[in-house]
Amino acid sequence: MSSDTITGTDANFEAEVLQSPIPVLVDFWAAWCGPCRMVAPVVDKIASDHKGKLKVVKVDVDANMASAERYGVMSIPTLMVFKGGKAVETVIGAVPEAKLAEAVSKHLA
Repeated sequence: MSSDTITGTDANFEAEVLQSPIPVLVDFWAAWCGPCRMVAPVVDKIASDHKGKLKVVKVDVDANMASAERYGVMSIPTLMVFKGGKAVETVIGAVPEAKLAEAVSKHLA
């Protein structure tokens, strides 16, 4: 995890994600998930590329099941863009950087 990302938990999800004044990319992942490890560098790059305009929060679904259940995460990685406290975009699976960047950039001011 890069210094540009935040560790999300069930306890801080509302403050870090739902109450964020800027859009948030949430990466629902798990340590044992191969595709999650494949997409992690892409998520870190997007975090650094959009620093100040986008917050990136990584939620380990094994340790934070309530947040994953609340948003219907059935497979991982699931990447969701939140804006104004609502999920506005969902990308499932290890996708190329261009696809994830496109999903995020359309929600940036």
